[in-house]
Amino acid sequence: MTKWFNNAGPCQIDIHYMLSPLTRLPLLEQLIKQRGYFIIHAPRQMGKTTAMLALAQQLTASGQYTAIMLSAEVGATFPHDPGAAERAILDAWKDDATFWLPPELHPPDWPVSEPGRQIGAALSAWAQQSPRPLVVFIDEIDSLQDETLIAVLRQLRNGYPKRPQRFPHSLALIGVRDVRDYKVASGGSNRLNTSSPFNIKIKSLTLRNFTATEVAQLYQQHTTATGQVFTSEAVERAFHLTQGQPWLVNALAKEIVEDLGIDPTQPITLEHIDTAKEILIQRRDTHLDSLASLLREKQVRRIIEPILAGQDLGDIPQDDRQFLVDLGLVVRHPTGGLTPANPIYREVLPRVLASGPEDSLPMIQPSWLTPEGKLDPEQLLEAFLAFWRQHGQPLLRSAPYHEIAPHLVLMAFLHRVVNGGGTLEREYAIGSDRMDLCLRYGDVTLGMELKVWRQGRPDPLKVGLEQLDRYLAGLGVDRGWLVIFDQRQGLPPIAERTTTESAMTASDHRVVVIRG
Repeated sequence: MTKWFNNAGPCQIDIHYMLSPLTRLPLLEQLIKQRGYFIIHAPRQMGKTTAMLALAQQLTASGQYTAIMLSAEVGATFPHDPGAAERAILDAWKDDATFWLPPELHPPDWPVSEPGRQIGAALSAWAQQSPRPLVVFIDEIDSLQDETLIAVLRQLRNGYPKRPQRFPHSLALIGVRDVRDYKVASGGSNRLNTSSPFNIKIKSLTLRNFTATEVAQLYQQHTTATGQVFTSEAVERAFHLTQGQPWLVNALAKEIVEDLGIDPTQPITLEHIDTAKEILIQRRDTHLDSLASLLREKQVRRIIEPILAGQDLGDIPQDDRQFLVDLGLVVRHPTGGLTPANPIYREVLPRVLASGPEDSLPMIQPSWLTPEGKLDPEQLLEAFLAFWRQHGQPLLRSAPYHEIAPHLVLMAFLHRVVNGGGTLEREYAIGSDRMDLCLRYGDVTLGMELKVWRQGRPDPLKVGLEQLDRYLAGLGVDRGWLVIFDQRQGLPPIAERTTTESAMTASDHRVVVIRG
């Protein structure tokens, strides 16, 4: 049977290329033997559901356990009505059990119980009837909120001492967030900040990304099935761009083998990977779109905004920083500091934030192109200056993150430029107090350093030239822009204060200094 790369929902072994998900969660069988209650959390589309379905089937097939993965998601509709949520959840669980388990392992009819007690009573009855120890994995637990979430957690804690005779032998809660980050306030705006309603957990585990070797193994399955080869450079590039994030790894390959129209007899190259990356970012498929929606959350903004601006995180609490790590938005860099979790996310974050200013842009004639369709850097500079003087001030209000509003407006303008056939790459690092942009269009490469002159700070010109000097050397080009956004108080309007001057770096790179 033909197999495919999967980018939607759990993998199915008969139709999807897949790696054993259990190799990324090696401790689970030991925890189950210990009658452990534990947490598994990882960002969306990391393979949690696939892994737990596989483990449940494996445990049941062994003849030692009645093991099943269930979902709490249908209860999310009733955050303030635990009774209604419990009835919806139990109805779904009954259906799931009859699908996944043989008849002799099906649960009994759920006992009648009071709201706030129905989940516990059902699990107790099932554990007592089951001919084998009952193992339950509850997926989407963090879709529950408020009174319903607390009611479910407290019922699990209440039944825990009675395991395994009158409550599940082992149980796992599965979600995006660790238990302390489950949402409990009206509207889901606050977090537990404690595991006390589920302080019976023995461990909190997370599902890691694929390694470079595993990415190669997954892609090799396609080669074995079809004969179409991924070059070693393509595999290395795919791992670099995704850092092994499973959805991204699959989505890149799926875009290439199904949609780019490549002859199956031709190898898949590094250039194909880069093309697929651009398509995914521009199209913002479900995974990237849900990632973008997180940027509106207050606790996410408090960290992402200074990262993009190159500022320090200051006194942001450890729990808030760990929250973003758990969501998979950022990782801790080996040399220190938080950074976007992979190069694709690094591109997505500022692009999404620049979409508001981009949608607000007026019609702009591409005066930066020669009659032959090539980019003219001098004309590009004139076009940007005219645009910035006329539209910069009002467009700053359309940017969602105030600290980097000028950066977002400039990127919105440059997106219009590269839409004609170029690319815009970004580099930023926490504590660097800068953002670097690289515009590539045909045979033209233009490096840009973005700095902000803040109240009470010295003119960033000297530091900016030093930083741009290193950036241009890394790009292998001899010219660039140093853009200094002046955000001090009491300044004249942008149209009046925007100026340019020429400068040279210590390594004789030619620089246009733009102050605005």
